[in-house]
Amino acid sequence: MITIEQLSSVVVEAAKLMTTEHFDITQKGGYADIVTSSDLAVQAFLCERLSVLLPGSGFLCEEVGMRDINHEYLWIIDPIDGTANYSRGIDQCAICVALRHHADIVMGVVYVPRTGEMFTAQKGHGAFRNGKPIHVSDRPFANAVVCTAFSVYHKEYTDICADIIVSLFRQCNDFRRFGACAPELCYLAMGRCELYFEYMLGPWDFAAASLVVTEAGGIISDLHGQPLSCLEHKGVIAANSAENFQKLLETVQGRMSLASTPSSRGEGSNGL
Repeated sequence: MITIEQLSSVVVEAAKLMTTEHFDITQKGGYADIVTSSDLAVQAFLCERLSVLLPGSGFLCEEVGMRDINHEYLWIIDPIDGTANYSRGIDQCAICVALRHHADIVMGVVYVPRTGEMFTAQKGHGAFRNGKPIHVSDRPFANAVVCTAFSVYHKEYTDICADIIVSLFRQCNDFRRFGACAPELCYLAMGRCELYFEYMLGPWDFAAASLVVTEAGGIISDLHGQPLSCLEHKGVIAANSAENFQKLLETVQGRMSLASTPSSRGEGSNGL
């Protein structure tokens, strides 16, 4: 069985393919949805190395539609979470690798090479930043910072996202938008923020970081409070405590419910 040290080492090697100013950019779905030659190079490298380290494992990856999931062990990979940040020289971009055994994420690595931060977690063994244990903060909802974003690939959800964000802002301290899901969830895991909300994400965005969150004492789920399968696109919420999680869940579900009622279905209003 592969160790977390072996996985981390492979991810660090893969990150060398990101340290270049010479990369091509291709639009997958307009200006907001792009892929770089670095994304493709990192993904190919990871798939090759990890298939050798864990023979017979499957892969679910963001790029080139790789979905070979009918295996006992499954690698869930985002070669660069925050590709738009990467393409513009912004630090918040990460390599994300999760290992799923049957229905459980058992290992996760999120590496942010431009800041030198390596977040790792193994199921039942805690979460770490650069080898040192991390834990969520104990700040209450009123003093919480929310990491969030509009659904840039699904702008039809703009109105409901805005409604939820405004509602949260009125109850908490402040919000941040770093433009990359996995680093933001890891920031929650180490106490830089307390709440997280996004209306729609790919499984590769959150799979690795979800284990970092739970192993650091946090709570994460889909928008209905259900566990994340990490095999399909989902909305995601997370919090540093059970009390804050419940309040976040109630706020999100309450605004979603209002958005889906007949009286609120005016032009431009969107439900899930």
